Amino acid sequence: MLINDTTLRDGEQAPYVAFNTREKLIIAQHLVACGTDELEIGIPAMGVKEQEDIKELLSLGLGVRMMTWNRAKMSDLEASLECGVKAVDLSIPISDILIDVKFGGNKKAMLRELETAIITAKQEGLFVCIGGEDSSRGSQEFIKEVMTLGRELGADRFRYCDTVGIMTPTQVYKDIKELTSLNIMPIEMHTHNDFGLANANALSGLDAGAISVNTTVIGLGERAGNASFEQISMALKHLYGQTRPIDTLGMRNLALIVASAAGITLSPSAPIVGEHIFSHESGVHADGMMKNGSAYEPFGAEEVGFIREFPIGKHSGTGTILYHLKQLGISAQKETLQNLLPHIREIVTSRKRVLNDNELVTLYKEALCL
Repeated sequence: MLINDTTLRDGEQAPYVAFNTREKLIIAQHLVACGTDELEIGIPAMGVKEQEDIKELLSLGLGVRMMTWNRAKMSDLEASLECGVKAVDLSIPISDILIDVKFGGNKKAMLRELETAIITAKQEGLFVCIGGEDSSRGSQEFIKEVMTLGRELGADRFRYCDTVGIMTPTQVYKDIKELTSLNIMPIEMHTHNDFGLANANALSGLDAGAISVNTTVIGLGERAGNASFEQISMALKHLYGQTRPIDTLGMRNLALIVASAAGITLSPSAPIVGEHIFSHESGVHADGMMKNGSAYEPFGAEEVGFIREFPIGKHSGTGTILYHLKQLGISAQKETLQNLLPHIREIVTSRKRVLNDNELVTLYKEALCL
């Protein structure tokens, strides 16, 4: 199973996002360090500046395949060749909706353009992925036709795109299983998150025999975004048992870099990289975690560079209060804590903020004097 990360292409296509050259170089280096297998690094047809950035990315010599995105047009392919890339995605619409929008409904003309582009790309020794835009709203029969043509022309992979994020995991499995069972071409999953199913659909595609998945860091991308690099990476490691050279400690730093470059704030509850995901406030959960570090966590906080925390909040129990006071060298009276809890809950609820240790000690001492 391969991860082809497209943060530098589809991620940057998110509205209001624009990476500068320095940011692109840093993101690429961190992505490779964190374990991506391939990178999609831009759209040469955008112009000279984009081409210059692509050349700089290629010059890093990161040791992974770097691919550009292109319409299946000779002008786009020529722009990619001028950059010196060794791999291209050649995109065509699959659904009747987009074939009508982009080609006036003329499938034959579209396929002729694709054929010319693939032949030229293979003559130049390129790795060729056919990007099936809006595959999920197209017919399986037409996808098979495109894949068969691609194989005959020497293309290397077909990208199945759920462009508007309408698939369910069950539908994905059924459709991808049907395609992979024919053994026409290897399939890559490109899933969007419009209904919050991008990760699930990507993994379902892999379950059905796809060999590759597109991701973006923090799921950045058009509309609701794409499958998440850090979430898919950790799922492949922990849920699929895949041995991957992941720099798990670098994942949060990568997420923060991309979030900063995109001008957005990383959610504290973001899976894998959110700062609060190893914080346990509920009394039942906190008690369980104090007894066994696996009680309410699927993997250890230290794996991704976090420290487990037990905030003093509305749902804290006496165990959490005892824990904090003990850390401060105070042997607390449990009866006093039972009386203190309602006061703590009232304070936290009214101000919408947990207690810090100094506040807890002050409240505890006040309670002892009552």
